[in-house]
Amino acid sequence: MSTRAKALAVHLLTATGAVFAMLAMLAAVDEKWDLMFLWLVVAFFVDGIDGPLARRYAVKENAPEFDGVLMDLIIDYLTYVFIPAYALFRSDLLSGWTGWFAIIVITYASVVYFADTRMKTKDNSFSGFPGCWNMVVLVLFALKPDFWVILILVTLLAIAMFLPLKFIHPVRTERWRALSLPVALVWTGFAGWAAWFDFHPELWAHWGLIVTSVYLIFAGIAQQLFPVRD
Repeated sequence: MSTRAKALAVHLLTATGAVFAMLAMLAAVDEKWDLMFLWLVVAFFVDGIDGPLARRYAVKENAPEFDGVLMDLIIDYLTYVFIPAYALFRSDLLSGWTGWFAIIVITYASVVYFADTRMKTKDNSFSGFPGCWNMVVLVLFALKPDFWVILILVTLLAIAMFLPLKFIHPVRTERWRALSLPVALVWTGFAGWAAWFDFHPELWAHWGLIVTSVYLIFAGIAQQLFPVRD
């Protein structure tokens, strides 16, 4: 297979995320939350591997007619923001005005953030919370906290999108990558396991989700507090 064919194959792999997004949305409309999150986990996995493959096969040079960054952003908004926000709105976790508040804040703040040209830092981390609402909402479905906890969390994370706080990219942020990448993979496994068993409250995977989520959220901020010395 030629290098150009491999680069085109990477674009086609990225595009499968749109299919997984549609499958997740169809499951969400039927309120099959376990199936919806399973499709979102699959999309999350694809999103994690297509970037390294795109850089390995230099898709910008070998298949420049397709904009992989734009394709990735479109799919990310669907799978990271739009579908999880809908699920939170339609579920029994939030009702009445609380559901409306969450879905408006999440979708509005995220589309502004995704269009912000300053969202990436020099070390390939994110400046501000990167709109990973799929991860947040999945943990909320697993733990089912009080609605006030959900509202406070949604509000704080939406604000954090526009604060100078660092959030790591498990693949691209080099510092602590030897730990961050395995943690992200383990989180994906816990998420898939919890969704597969319909978020049963006694699952040990719930504690795994909590621990790995705390690391992924605060690792970048910890790097800011303890910068590398020259």
